[in-house]
Amino acid sequence: MPDIDLDFFDRDSVLEKFKHIKASREEKGEIKKHNTGVYFHNAPTDPFTERCTLDHKIADERGYFKIDMLNVHIYEHVKSEEHLNSLLSKEPIWELLTHEEFSNNLFHVAEHSTILKEMKPQSIEQLAAVLAIIRPAKRNLLGQPWDTVMKNVWTKPEDGSYYFKKAHAIAYAHAIVVHMNLICEGLYEQE
Repeated sequence: MPDIDLDFFDRDSVLEKFKHIKASREEKGEIKKHNTGVYFHNAPTDPFTERCTLDHKIADERGYFKIDMLNVHIYEHVKSEEHLNSLLSKEPIWELLTHEEFSNNLFHVAEHSTILKEMKPQSIEQLAAVLAIIRPAKRNLLGQPWDTVMKNVWTKPEDGSYYFKKAHAIAYAHAIVVHMNLICEGLYEQE
């Protein structure tokens, strides 16, 4: 099944507009709320919790299609579609990623300033690869030359360990560039 993530400034205000069923996940034999997943079609539902009764992986195997709807608050500071396009097309100051006081404020990489310092990404593709290296399955690529990283980073691990899919990593790398450019424009306050 496809794996779709949609980013919103305020996912709850969007979800209020659509009939949906919250996805579930199994943890230690107990069914809990999935953090971001929803179904926009009929799925088996617990009438008390209004959540799907199946773990999202089992639901996926049975043909139910989950969409992850994520809160990404950086979009609050984007003024318009034109502004977003401008933020995306502007080359960021890549060197800022090696400065902990800057990178610690960035969406999705705040806890990984040492990896950013070591890898020194200089493009969307390299930043996406760094996002993959943060995950356990690709951590072995940390510190390797970029040609080695790019040749191996998107290969699915055979042992089933968690890794970041290329499409997700590229999308998040673009969001980080938007965030970097918002900070440089002074439109997003660093904490």
